[in-house]
Amino acid sequence: MIPLALSEIARVVGGSLVGDDVLVDGPVVTDSREAQAGSLYVARVGEHADGHQFADGAARAGAVATLGSRPVEATPTVVVPDVQDAFASLARSVVDRVPGLNIIGITGSSGKTSTKDLLGQVLAQDGETVAPQGSYNSEVGVPLTLCRVTAATRHLVVEMGASGVGHIAYLTRMAPPRIGIVLNVGHAHVGEFGSVDAIARTKSELVAALPSDGVAVLNLDDPRVAAMAEKTSARVIGVGRSEAADYRAVDVRSDTSGRASFTLLTSEGSIPVTLAVHGEHHVGNALAVLAAAVESGVELSRAVQTLSGASAQARWRMEVHQLERGITLVNDAYNANPESMSAALAALAQIGRARRTVAVLGAMRELGDESVSAHRAVGTDAVARGIDVVVAVGPDASPVADAVQDAAGAAQRVVDADAAYDLLVSMLQPGDVVLFKSSRDSGLRYLGDRITERFEAEDVL
Repeated sequence: MIPLALSEIARVVGGSLVGDDVLVDGPVVTDSREAQAGSLYVARVGEHADGHQFADGAARAGAVATLGSRPVEATPTVVVPDVQDAFASLARSVVDRVPGLNIIGITGSSGKTSTKDLLGQVLAQDGETVAPQGSYNSEVGVPLTLCRVTAATRHLVVEMGASGVGHIAYLTRMAPPRIGIVLNVGHAHVGEFGSVDAIARTKSELVAALPSDGVAVLNLDDPRVAAMAEKTSARVIGVGRSEAADYRAVDVRSDTSGRASFTLLTSEGSIPVTLAVHGEHHVGNALAVLAAAVESGVELSRAVQTLSGASAQARWRMEVHQLERGITLVNDAYNANPESMSAALAALAQIGRARRTVAVLGAMRELGDESVSAHRAVGTDAVARGIDVVVAVGPDASPVADAVQDAAGAAQRVVDADAAYDLLVSMLQPGDVVLFKSSRDSGLRYLGDRITERFEAEDVL
């Protein structure tokens, strides 16, 4: 973070300073365990804990000040009526202190985290780049990312998630983007939004916030995203496989590890692109990355070269492990929705050509009334793609197995991850390719880790 006197922070957020003025020159944290020397500890009050109770621990770890709704004894405190509002104001103040900072917002129902990881690596070759850690894309994660900006930062990549209308607009007020990327509109959180059209309206809040001299990077292969061109005053760059795309992928193919390559067509000509990440669905992400990088001042050839070696930075996103006995394990169980389930099954089918494929699938959360039909569609998709065995984990994933069996496919049901572990240990055979995919709360990412440890991973591809 840019070093700031606590009195200046109090002025910026409209708070009252209780205690001595100190210099905040360490990271801003909301978790007391992550505090370091010079940190500002943001004492949020959540559903399950009051952050003020952990101020002592933050101070012991090195925090020199607290932002809270009441004074704490451990450190000087900036006291404000609403900690979240103050945190957002502080974050906006930090980015405003860096003239010319290139801010890129990314949203979509799936692929946000992988895309920001790839874009962050490409932009880092051009200058100091700040990108979110993990999936920091909420009203808490975004200001944490913004507060990492320094005076030397050239590019800021902001992942923007939402679980309701107005959420992305709120994030853009903290981090006003010059470039906005919309990857797709799917069924993620449809139970909270009420409809996919409502999700589309929320995703469009990103491009609506762009200035007239900004750039909207839109996936033309998704009709709802393509329609967002009417929602922005910014210049639109289309990406995808559509003939109308400014950055178009043709001749897409995948190797035996599921890594895609393609020919990129632009108005300047063509250039071959090879990806190090697994799954053909990353082609669309890569096109958005290249478009945003060029608009950020990076030469296309250099962006392509860096992208060819870029990897997923966050865990449990298409992690491919080579295990003993020739077993390949794909752990993509950080999160799931119908669209990302389909993409993962496609990747499993590609990697598992001429080998036995096993899909270990858990529940997709927050789908509301569409939950049963969406899970059944996953089972139908698995059979259509030729997946050999589907293991449905937990009662909410049972409709997946129902649909597989209705289509004359092979499916097994287990009650939980422990039962799935026992089943997999007994059933996995040499040469198998096994996929783990579920929403985060279904816990299959940890099951994938357990199987990886059990079969002694030889390599991470």
